[in-house]
Order: sequence, then C-alpha cells, then structure tokens
Amino acid sequence: MKSWLSVVATVGALLVPAARGGAAEEPVKLGAIFDQSGPTADAGTPWSEGVRDYVSWHNARPDRGKTVDLRWQDFGYKPALAEQLYQQFVSDGVVGFIGWGTADTEALRPRANADKIPFMSGSYPETLTAPEQTPYNFVDGTTYSDQLRVTLQWIAKQAAGKHTEVAVFHHDSPFGTSPLEDGRNYIAQHNLDLGYKTSAMPAGATDYIAQLEQAKSQGAAYVVVHNVASPAAKLARNLADGKYGMQMVCLNWCGSELLVKLAGPAAEAVAAVMPFAPPSVDAAGMDAMKEYLAGEGKTLEDQGVHYVQGWYTMAAMVTAGVTATEAKGPAIRQQLESSDGVDTGGVSTGPIRFKPDSHKGMNGARLFKVKGGQWEPLTEALTP
Repeated sequence: MKSWLSVVATVGALLVPAARGGAAEEPVKLGAIFDQSGPTADAGTPWSEGVRDYVSWHNARPDRGKTVDLRWQDFGYKPALAEQLYQQFVSDGVVGFIGWGTADTEALRPRANADKIPFMSGSYPETLTAPEQTPYNFVDGTTYSDQLRVTLQWIAKQAAGKHTEVAVFHHDSPFGTSPLEDGRNYIAQHNLDLGYKTSAMPAGATDYIAQLEQAKSQGAAYVVVHNVASPAAKLARNLADGKYGMQMVCLNWCGSELLVKLAGPAAEAVAAVMPFAPPSVDAAGMDAMKEYLAGEGKTLEDQGVHYVQGWYTMAAMVTAGVTATEAKGPAIRQQLESSDGVDTGGVSTGPIRFKPDSHKGMNGARLFKVKGGQWEPLTEALTP
C-alpha cells in the first residue's frame, strides 16, 4: 500500500525531447485499479493485462508522442480500498483513471466528476453515459442496456411475428439489475411481441434448476443471462442436462472463452452479445496485440476476449490523454468528446467514439455463437 507499480517501456522512454530547447516532456500519469485476486479475478486478470500491455506497447512505439506512466494496484474488488487507491493516485497527479467493476465505478463516480478526472472501466451501465449527470465518466463498450435491447431485437426477428417468451437471469446486484427496466421499456416502445420476466441468480447457488423451472412455466424459449462466466456455465450445464430446449444468450461478461471452458459441451450453441470480438475472429485490430504477445511468449487465444476489452479501453483513454493540448482532465475530456475516436480495425462494430451529448463509446454490437468450442459471428452489427 506504500508503493505502486508503474508501467513504462524504459526509464529513458519517460524523457521525450521536446520540440524546442531540448527540454524533457513529462509523461501523462494515469491511474488504475484491477481485480486480480478478488471474486471477479477470472475476468479481471486478463482485462488488466490488456490495459497494461497496451501502455507498454504504446510507450515502445517510435511515433508514440507522449509516454504514459500508469500507476496501478490490485484492489481485490474491495470498494473501500478502491477509494483509498483512487485518492492516493490523484494526489500523485494522475489525470485519468481506469476502474474495474460496477461497485468501484459507482463508488468513485462522484469523486471523479468532482475532481475532473476522466474515468473508464469494465462496467457498462447506461447511467454513466449522460454528460449532464456524469461529465467525466466514459463507457467505451456497448452499454448493458443496449446489449439487452440488441438481444431482444434479434429474438423478435427470430420469432418472425410469433409471440415469444423471454426469461432474463441476472446477477443479484446493481450490476445485474442495471439494464432490466430498459429491456422492459424497449419491448413496450417497439411493440415487440415478447413476454419478459426476470430472475436473480443467487450467488453461490449449486444449480439454477428453480429458476429454469420458473422459465419453463413461463413458456420461455430464450434465457438471456446478465452475469459472469462461472454461474453462466453452471446454468448452461443445467439447461443441457435438463433438456429444457431454451436458447441461452449471454451479455458480454459471460460471453467469453471461460464460459466455453467451464461449461464444456453444454456451451455449444450458446449465443452472446460481444462489443469486442474474441480472438477467434480474424480482424486487423488484433494484429498489434498478437505481435506484442508473441514477443512475450504468449498468444492472444490464450489471453481471450477480456484481454481484448482491456487493451481497447486503455487505447481509448491513451489516445485522448496523449493528444490533448494540455494533459489535464478537462482537456482530456474535450479531446474524448471531439476526436474521431479509436479505430479498432474490426474488433468492434465501429470506432470507439464519444460525443459532447453522449459518453457511449458504441451504440451496437454483434452476436456470436459457440460452434465447435469456439465463438463464431452470428450476426452483423445490430443497433437498438
């Protein structure tokens, strides 16, 4: 707690000659907290490695412009520790911050906005995208609400005019409940002929048979899951073992290689909304990650889709941070809102781009489906 790690390419890379007079240019200081040891470390660890590796890759580029000094710490998904670390890093002069989950992002939201510190994380609730309420929060991925809207739109299209029942199973937390009413409202606003019921997935449950029996009584043909990979994998096995015949569709935090690994054959034909494509997809935007990891003796396939998410989250922050006229929060915010964004080279459905009236980095996403143990594209880009 008395020190932190700093990601830099070399000591020499911190001192970049200025255009005039040979003076040294200060690196841009950014702060980050990761879950590498807590309840979401299975996803948090590769995500954190993507964030940190992007900084190392950026600092090693000869055309990098300003370098980045990333101060970071594992907080084990403890919100109180997140607040301590945030204050520590801000006192040390960081001008942008990377959080992780819903608990820490919500806890730090008022501080980041009061301190004028641009803030991104792995949490995608729609409440963070309205600049009039949260001027310094930016959501680089498709919001949970838009992911659910896209899923409902796709289900309605598959139904081809026939009434279809949808059960939504969710994590029993603010993270899990955040998109539920938006999904219900979307059905009403667009006159979709869909039934809609929600069920919490209790933490630590040995199975989800009770929830599946409720969905069966509802007549559900689809089970949409807004949870992380471990419970979702358990649900996939329950669906397969019980031969319920329902199509399972994950939102992004259970749509991963970890779900496939944990669910085994039961993962086959599971669908998922993915704002960022998995490494199984051939996209130009994967090349830099592959090359960087090859130099480290690793592969992108082993790191997975959450590594890809972390890499592009930091790409969005660094692009603004190193190109802002002044490396301070308000200038970085202005740059984020006015730039053409980050071209992901086909990793997402379009660039990560923010606007002065909306801090949604993306408006849509593709659906993928497990086939032969790998995620394959199921749809083109869908927007709500």
